[in-house]
Amino acid sequence: MSDWPANFEAELLRLGLQPARARRLADETTQQAAENAATPADVFGPAHLYARHLVAELNTPAAAPSRTRYRAGPVLLSLAGVTKRYRRHTVFEGVDLTVRGGEVAAIVGANGCGKSTLLRICAGLTRPSGGTVRRTRRVGFVPQDGGTAGWLTAEEHFTLFGAAAGMVPGRARSTGVHLAARLAWRPSRQQRAQQMSGGTRQKLNLVLGELHAPDLLLLDEPYQGFDQGAYVDFWQQVFAWRDAGRAVVVVTHLLHDLQNVDHVLDLGVAA
Repeated sequence: MSDWPANFEAELLRLGLQPARARRLADETTQQAAENAATPADVFGPAHLYARHLVAELNTPAAAPSRTRYRAGPVLLSLAGVTKRYRRHTVFEGVDLTVRGGEVAAIVGANGCGKSTLLRICAGLTRPSGGTVRRTRRVGFVPQDGGTAGWLTAEEHFTLFGAAAGMVPGRARSTGVHLAARLAWRPSRQQRAQQMSGGTRQKLNLVLGELHAPDLLLLDEPYQGFDQGAYVDFWQQVFAWRDAGRAVVVVTHLLHDLQNVDHVLDLGVAA
């Protein structure tokens, strides 16, 4: 491993990062290299160059979570009186929600109240028992669990998901790598999804959800396994989506997330 981590951390400090942040990033890159059974230099290249690349990504201006700064666009998701029942059990009923381009909505509620089920209804993956759902055609869905194939690398995922969206392989891979960099992640060409940490697999899920540039993003607790830095990077990306005129719906159990959103839909307690 030589002095790569120390040189990387020193360059981060020289570029203006706070010591705690620089230390955490150095530890994360070392851990990711270990997961690949490789040295950091093999995975990330020269320490000083990767540090400059990473700081450039981290310093990309992020929008402030203002709710009045941007004019809302067209309606991209509309729920009216949506109900879901399984035989005699009613999961939820009479749910209304309207989300326009440039808005972020949060779905909250106790465990078992149907948050994930409602998000799948929004995505068209589950049928409601009643009510109407209208959505834009271009939808990105990020599940809480699953969504990736353990035997494929990140770039193979980009190629596969890109093909489903009509993207040529080269463009799909380059787009995936670019989107990953926004989450401070540089995918390894050799590492399979089953070898990734939980947080890294979730970053892969986020990239796959955005790969085809959807107008509506549906995210089911997408930050599972994230540390604090990755969690902050995630919300910066949500703000960027909103500023680009996209609509975002996120299922969350973290109440402090609600300061970042424009609408809150509380499904309440489990039925």
